Amino acid sequence: MFLAKRIYKVNQVSPTQNDQGKMGDEVVKKSQSKENLEEEEEERGNWGNQCEFFLSCLGYAVGFGNVWRFPYLCYKNGGAVFLIPYVIMLLCAGLPLFFMELALGQYASLGPNLIFPEIAPLFTGLGWAMVLISALVAVYYNIIMAWTVFYTFASFTSVLPWSHCDNDFNSVSCFTDDANIACQNQSMYYYNKSCVDTNTFCGIENYIEFNQTYCEDPNNSSIVVPAKGLVKRISASEDYFKNRMLEVSGRSWEDMGSMRWELVGCLAISWVIVAACLAKGVKSSGKVVYFTALFPYAVLLILFVRGMTLEGAMKGIEFYIMKPDTSKLLELEVWSDAATQIFYSLGSSFGGLITLASYNKFKNNCMRDAMVIAFANCSTSVFAGFVIFSILGFLATELGVEVGDVVDSGSGLAFIVYPAAVARMPLPPLWALLFFFMLITLGLDSQFTMVETLTTAVLDQWVDLRKHKMKIVFGICFILFLLGLTMCLQGGILMFELFNGWSAGISVIICAILEVVVIQYIYGINKFVSHITDDMGIYMPLPLKAYWYTTWAVVTPGLLFVILILSFVNISPASWGTYVFPANIQVLAWFVCICSIVIIPICAIWVIWKGDKKGKELFQYSEDFCPAHERKARERAATGGAKGAVFRYTYENEGFAEPQAKIYPNLSGDEKPPPYNNGNGVYSNHI
Repeated sequence: MFLAKRIYKVNQVSPTQNDQGKMGDEVVKKSQSKENLEEEEEERGNWGNQCEFFLSCLGYAVGFGNVWRFPYLCYKNGGAVFLIPYVIMLLCAGLPLFFMELALGQYASLGPNLIFPEIAPLFTGLGWAMVLISALVAVYYNIIMAWTVFYTFASFTSVLPWSHCDNDFNSVSCFTDDANIACQNQSMYYYNKSCVDTNTFCGIENYIEFNQTYCEDPNNSSIVVPAKGLVKRISASEDYFKNRMLEVSGRSWEDMGSMRWELVGCLAISWVIVAACLAKGVKSSGKVVYFTALFPYAVLLILFVRGMTLEGAMKGIEFYIMKPDTSKLLELEVWSDAATQIFYSLGSSFGGLITLASYNKFKNNCMRDAMVIAFANCSTSVFAGFVIFSILGFLATELGVEVGDVVDSGSGLAFIVYPAAVARMPLPPLWALLFFFMLITLGLDSQFTMVETLTTAVLDQWVDLRKHKMKIVFGICFILFLLGLTMCLQGGILMFELFNGWSAGISVIICAILEVVVIQYIYGINKFVSHITDDMGIYMPLPLKAYWYTTWAVVTPGLLFVILILSFVNISPASWGTYVFPANIQVLAWFVCICSIVIIPICAIWVIWKGDKKGKELFQYSEDFCPAHERKARERAATGGAKGAVFRYTYENEGFAEPQAKIYPNLSGDEKPPPYNNGNGVYSNHI
């Protein structure tokens, strides 16, 4: 016989005595419907639908790195052959971590700062470390957004300002290939907006003319160098980036210069956009991602079609992926690059995936989402490479050089090489606008998730603040805006490069290793898998189950440990280009690196000192590591239910339904109503 007790919220009016079975079903249905609605619309919120979650995760995973880093790595590491280690690393590390975090967040409906204290109190600081990493990255990530906004405004002109050297801001070192070729036709060299003879050109570096193409050291006649490479000159696009937007020339850590107020304005615009889109949490950002997550694909497709029609496009494609170098597979650096790229591209261990999934429906098939998003992210990277290299092939053809001479990575590709390429295309302002607006939408999705991670951490930790969600969102964005102002100085790119290289490197890998160990070994891989299959009802075929067990238990933690070792071995001093930062700044770089992970031992010491948990309890999960509806039921029971009366509908089965519903207004959650007589002298047995 089925014996149970159900607790539902009702008004203070006793239900009318009617057909008891019908009444019971109606009360149950209405109560469940009301509770589901309340849980759906409670302060924390949920995704409006499954598509919003999917697009948010896709937008978070697909970011700047897919466009400006993966194509360069593919070219650098053997072309198409790089896809072999890339896919292997996806299957061994990227996808397992991605799914694990989605399942973890969806099961508990908590942000990272509250999940890990419930799994293993000794690792309370792990979630906060992830939150701090997201905060550090969000600070410099929006600087890239500010640069992109700056370039977007600059594109509203008939002649792009980085296409020539006739602007007032151009340095004497600025040159364009067209102007340089015009001077070479006269056996002269282009410098400082004019053509100069060989002797004058050599004299810039205190050399003298040896002949029309070589310069000689006046103090040592045996030193003869080509004139073309003697004098440092920079392209018009690089000159615009450094001397117009950044105004960084001549700056160092000892002299950071004044504030670039135009960049401050662009940074403010970027943060206002982020804050406005996140004002209502996932309820508002979930609507925005329909545009921001899908628009980049439309632009990439348009740019690809345009790029393939340009002269030299196939030259770039061949250079990118059609000449594989299989010998590269024997190089350890290639495998290290593949592992690092897939790890950072998917965004694991930043806390963002746990946060996004925590707003999911409990029964959502997050395993399917993880697999689709991970492979879509990788496919986007490959496709973006075709787009970029088709246009770089055109640029190389226009300049009469090899494709390898114009390839760059990171900000150099996005703000120097690519602008130089679009400046030579028909209707350059149109293609510039499309490209930079695409970068804005690429960055926004990632930024949404990182800021949402911070906001969720604050609102989960201090629940009373949820009624001030909009104020909290704008407050966090304002604080991050202030922290980013140092990167708006004339020498601000030095601070940017420090954060870019050190805020989310070794620290993220350490968090990932600890995360896998805590969940799979301390909590238990069998319990975790049972939550996915039994509790959340996600069907997991036997081959997939074997794959998850193998990767989570052995392959992924082992690979992460290898990546960590390689990261320490290959570490280099903080620098920007050829400028190596001074010793005190190297200390600052290490502080930025470890300030997040140091929270982990600090919180562990605090938990031990507090004394609430001792011995094995430090490694044992609490009853609050459970689905949100179970926590809510326990909270209602502990507080005596909602405001008003508690209606208890107690039955053994339909045949023993209580003849009349009873109201017990003053019962606490653990108290039981007095037994009743069913009319046959049998009293109920409440449980």
